[in-house]
Amino acid sequence: MTAFSILFPIIFVVFSGYACIKLNIFSASALDGLRQFIFNLAIPVFLFINMYQADLTQALSGSVMLSFYLPVFAVYLISCGALKLLMNKSLADSAAMALASTYSNTILVGLPVIISSLGAEYGAMVFMIITFHSALLFSCTFIFASNFQSRFIDTIKPLLLNPIVMSISLGLVCNYLSMPISDTIQTALTLLSEPAIAGALFVLGASLNSYSIKQAWQSALFISLTKLVLLPLTVFVMAKWAMQLPPKHVAVLTLMSASPLGVNAYLVARQLKCQQAVLASSVVLSTVLSIFTLAAWLTALVT
Repeated sequence: MTAFSILFPIIFVVFSGYACIKLNIFSASALDGLRQFIFNLAIPVFLFINMYQADLTQALSGSVMLSFYLPVFAVYLISCGALKLLMNKSLADSAAMALASTYSNTILVGLPVIISSLGAEYGAMVFMIITFHSALLFSCTFIFASNFQSRFIDTIKPLLLNPIVMSISLGLVCNYLSMPISDTIQTALTLLSEPAIAGALFVLGASLNSYSIKQAWQSALFISLTKLVLLPLTVFVMAKWAMQLPPKHVAVLTLMSASPLGVNAYLVARQLKCQQAVLASSVVLSTVLSIFTLAAWLTALVT
């Protein structure tokens, strides 16, 4: 299996979404309806049923979690500090750009790549790791942006109510407690979740029409290189040599961190009213560049 054969189906679906909006095949209202179905129903059901059926003994590992989160947190803090001290950015701007340098689009890009290249059994590891992904990075960004003046509970509450976090957590609890769900219900939930990945990729492509790289391409390029090269390289070194994880575990963690910037980071910047143009540009540029960087990582780690 080559990097091209792994990435082409994903790129094809993303480009189809982009083209359908560009050519006015889909209306804005139709896209909004599809987006709500995918992100509020199909993906949460997909995450729940896969976490419920996962082998937690293979997915839960302290060394795996540390191999991912220590580099992510380190790159976040270093980026934030460098932007604040060396480039004289405000703390809010620095936090938003540091978020863009570390927040991965795991569900829409990383997960399909990992499942296609390594197998569906590694999805459980991805789900376990991303449970805390948004909570950690978004909390840090909100706290830094408010100069540590907001209450932690006010910051973390919206993140805990996120459909992705809730569905993974519920699936984890049901799995751990061995709560019985009949085969008929599991089959029905699996059927409902089948459009999740393809639909999410299609919506991702369609959404790219809303963003541009013209306004802040230089900052976006710096962020994209940090996100797509420096971060996965740091995770790779941590996982392979510091923690000495098995090769496929190293591949999962590296590919997760090598995913492009997620759109939710731009939504955080919009909420904070800082660096919105930079993060919007970074979403587009990192997504385009990830075609080449993911191909390189897949060639090195999997094919």
